[in-house]
Amino acid sequence: MSGKALATQLKAGLDAPICLTWEITYACNLQCVHCLSSSGTRDPRELSTDQAKAVLDELRDLQVFYINIGGGEPMIRKDFFEILEHAEANDIGVKFSTNGTYITAENARRLAAMNYLDIQISLDGVDALTNDAVRGKGSYATAIAAMNHLRDANFGQFKISVVVTRHNVDQLDAFKALADSYGAQLRITRLRPSGRGADTWDELHPTQQQQRQIYDWLMKHGENVLTGDSFFHLNAFGESLPGLNLCGAGRVVCLIDPIGDVYACPFVIHDQFKAGSLLSEGGFTKVWKESDLFLSLREPESEGACSACGSYDACQGGCMAAKFFTGIPLDGPDPECVTGHGEELVKLATVSLIPKPSMDHSRSVKINTPRLASSKEAVQRMERV
Repeated sequence: MSGKALATQLKAGLDAPICLTWEITYACNLQCVHCLSSSGTRDPRELSTDQAKAVLDELRDLQVFYINIGGGEPMIRKDFFEILEHAEANDIGVKFSTNGTYITAENARRLAAMNYLDIQISLDGVDALTNDAVRGKGSYATAIAAMNHLRDANFGQFKISVVVTRHNVDQLDAFKALADSYGAQLRITRLRPSGRGADTWDELHPTQQQQRQIYDWLMKHGENVLTGDSFFHLNAFGESLPGLNLCGAGRVVCLIDPIGDVYACPFVIHDQFKAGSLLSEGGFTKVWKESDLFLSLREPESEGACSACGSYDACQGGCMAAKFFTGIPLDGPDPECVTGHGEELVKLATVSLIPKPSMDHSRSVKINTPRLASSKEAVQRMERV
């Protein structure tokens, strides 16, 4: 089956999601300025251990074979290993994202002994100055320590996950070198204006020139770097990047939040994209198969304002989340459209009408707008590490 034919089939939806993200807690010891879920404090309605296990049992019956666990910081939950072990018992593979704080030497050995497990360490700079301006003081050293513990425990190939910003674009080669030095795999993802990222997007999202830089870099390295199909909006530059290159919201991907609500996309935690609750009758299975929202997303989409653009088949109009949280209609161009059409609409958007995330679990601490070192300085520091 050709890539185009496969994409067409996937748009109609599957019996079970290929990529299910489950944020098991909003609690987090960090306060990253681009956090998609505005995490910080635990929601008192968080699913209990027994409820979490019941979710895994249902996913097993639905034949979901792989899930992404995140947060917040998932390892904060006292039952974290119990949840992992139950997934393992159900033959469900788990990839979990962590800032590394709780990956001690002992925990690294425990993780290395488990099956069906992948670990993704979040890092947004190749030095402390760049990373900590986004993720918080000391977070760079913490992530490096976690990677050292995983290496020493012979965990195997973990992943280093980077959110690409205008301040670390020039570090992509250095990120790849860092991953290679650990025998890890680099994963780069796109910054979305969701959660706290809505407040810092203007400062952090790559410029038009840098969008081209990202595309060229991925064309050169993309076969060996994961992206989660984050950058399919860049396909309008020419040759398509590796991957499915489509918006999978409600079709092949979805998100379960810490209280059991199900959303179409991990990047749009908003009431408008909430499909239901797995605590309701019929559970997750009914939400996935019968939700009015998911069924509507599986219908053929309108090209809208992009209908006159010859690049629509390549870029598919871009990211739903990026459009939604910048005030652009969902059938409009991506805000980072390489032709500049999205940028024009962002300027015209009425601030008061731009949607805000439905929930904010941020702690009551001041978050400073990042003031970062130049990319050249950052790479020089990396070379001295």
